Amino acid sequence: MTDVADQVGLTGAFRVPRNAYQNAPGSIHNDAVASKLGFKGGTVPGSVHMDQFIPQIVQTYGEAWFETGGLSLYFTQATVDAEEVQASLSPGAERAELRMINRAGDLICRGTAGPAAHDAKSELEIRMAQQRPAADGALRILADLPVGEERTGIPLRLEIDALDAYLTRITEPNDLYARDHVLPPSQAISLTHQTRPVVLEKVRSSVGLFGALEVRHVKGPLLAGRDYLGRTRVLKLTESPKAEAAWYDVFLTDPETGDEVAVVRYLLRFIKASSPLWTGEG
Repeated sequence: MTDVADQVGLTGAFRVPRNAYQNAPGSIHNDAVASKLGFKGGTVPGSVHMDQFIPQIVQTYGEAWFETGGLSLYFTQATVDAEEVQASLSPGAERAELRMINRAGDLICRGTAGPAAHDAKSELEIRMAQQRPAADGALRILADLPVGEERTGIPLRLEIDALDAYLTRITEPNDLYARDHVLPPSQAISLTHQTRPVVLEKVRSSVGLFGALEVRHVKGPLLAGRDYLGRTRVLKLTESPKAEAAWYDVFLTDPETGDEVAVVRYLLRFIKASSPLWTGEG
């Protein structure tokens, strides 16, 4: 591990993330849908931005980060296809502070990373603690989703060819991905996002997007071509003038050993203007 006390900050080059989901119908990644909701265009998934911090994280904590490390990002502004962004890391004694900006200097996301899977002061731990639960009767899109609800035994797998396809457009390659089929953070999100139809089965008609994401490796690395079992838990429901939001965890276990391998935390925002429950349309 690099001596973090000797580092002032690590800043990468501007990169060009791509939106591979432009043609997804009814999705925030689609230009027509996103523009109607007030965005500049179809958005690049926030998970894609996670990968751009990996060179700085590995330089700071070494490749062991993929075994026991964590990465926590809160998104402040959506980006569109090919919008250039730059990632930077400022090391600290217990965790690093992360920032991403675009060419105009606008903040895209901020967060934390560290060598330990569980960090009581990670970006999402702090953000979630600061959020007041939605008042009774305030939710329409998430009205039927109970806090504390758990779903278990969800089979999860990301195939090697799916990882290989993603690596053709990744902003920051790493030998571990192609050689050993280690999942970059974005693909840990792709793997666990397979639980969405189960954990969010009761969510009513709306368009959603990532508000924040956290990947915690407990006994990693996560690998393509491996079977995992998922367990989900709804942690909190919140709301703002523009969105309703669900916070939940996905726990990944090895079905052969029963060991917990990783935990992924989601903050999903559901845009009120996209739902007939709020607009009165339909």
